[in-house]
Amino acid sequence: MSSGVLFTEMPDMERRLGRVVKVVIIGGGWAGCAAAITARKAGAEVTVLEKTDLLLGLGNVGGIMRNNGRYTAAEELKALGAEDLIEITDRVARHKNVHFPGHRHASLYDVTKVEPMVRKKLKELGVNIRLETRAVDVEKEGSALKRIVLADEKVIEGDVFIEATGSTGPMGNCLRYGNGCCMCILRCPSYGPRISISQRAGVEDLLGQRGDELYGAFSGSCKLAKHSLGSEIVEQLDKEGVVVVPVPVEDVNLKKLDYKVCQQYALKEYAENLVLLDTGYVKLMTSYYPLEKLRRIPGFEHARYDDPYSGGKGNSIRYLSMAPRNNALKVLGLDNLFCAGEKAGLFVGHTEAMSTGSLAGHNSVRHCLGMPLLELPRMTAIGDLIAYANEMINRPDGLKNRYTFSGGKYFTHMQEKDLYTTDVEAIQERINRVGLGRIFAEKFL
Repeated sequence: MSSGVLFTEMPDMERRLGRVVKVVIIGGGWAGCAAAITARKAGAEVTVLEKTDLLLGLGNVGGIMRNNGRYTAAEELKALGAEDLIEITDRVARHKNVHFPGHRHASLYDVTKVEPMVRKKLKELGVNIRLETRAVDVEKEGSALKRIVLADEKVIEGDVFIEATGSTGPMGNCLRYGNGCCMCILRCPSYGPRISISQRAGVEDLLGQRGDELYGAFSGSCKLAKHSLGSEIVEQLDKEGVVVVPVPVEDVNLKKLDYKVCQQYALKEYAENLVLLDTGYVKLMTSYYPLEKLRRIPGFEHARYDDPYSGGKGNSIRYLSMAPRNNALKVLGLDNLFCAGEKAGLFVGHTEAMSTGSLAGHNSVRHCLGMPLLELPRMTAIGDLIAYANEMINRPDGLKNRYTFSGGKYFTHMQEKDLYTTDVEAIQERINRVGLGRIFAEKFL
């Protein structure tokens, strides 16, 4: 097509309108919620299975939006018709247009307020949310999934499935590749380990690596209780959203940067300073920091970790379960399984999860109706990121890199391709130029 829109052909092009399409999403993080919204907008009956008692997963301790190229991607999502989650994070932003080392015009949403608002949005749309519901296995016929088997041995049937289970856990991986279970927001000891649905269905997982060539990588930040910090630090955080405190010279550890998931924050400044962001909690931009050493720094004498609880020792280990997929986010080797978020590749961040989730949800309905699957063109930032990550994963050292709109190799690539902009009208024009304006809001059923 001259517009640059790419479609993956499906064998049956006839729209089977009038039927009920059942989409089952495994994982209720940002990616799963985004997939639920676009699948529901397309007219499907949508069920989200979430093993814990909260939606959003790591989104409950994250909070950073719109920094660097994420601004571009957020506005692309809005122009594509998937504005719902972006509007919520904008609405609960504690600070906007925040600058911190290596990052500009960030927005910091309040992690203590966002989950109930997302849950309300999904319920208003008619999404069936099943919390404390852990998927443990699949039932197949040939290369098609038919049912998800739950921990209580009940089954959930569907026409098409989306795996958005993330890539963190079970506990054994954090023990083997990290510093042990740190008791993070995912709470594996309470709710059971994450299970790879694609692997249960017979597709081999891809495993990310870190700089020391071990598998996995440490999550990139911790949360401190705000009231445990000195009054001057709290006042500056409340006013400006960011505080940078020099680390004692003897405690600077540049090697620890190699362990981090978030390579956009693996800058020298993050080893030489404590970079604090106000997200309701205090987001400490390091994988972990020994509590005894932390409390020697003025203003941190009474510091306490809120997530992970063992943030003085370690953090969760991620990127140990990714599915091979095409650029429409369909898992290779299976007829009716899509993937999103970290399950879809070495992606970092909430915006990246929303982007992949939105496409997966939309394409899941296309698949059931025999329509061609949508691949976002590479003249869009979202389409380019999805394709770029798929290309890089097969290159030497490709499994050691992470891909995000906000920094690292991809943000450099994004700027080189002139995809990064904060001009909202230009972003909307870009989406309209390829004929995709409001595509994710289109109703098929």
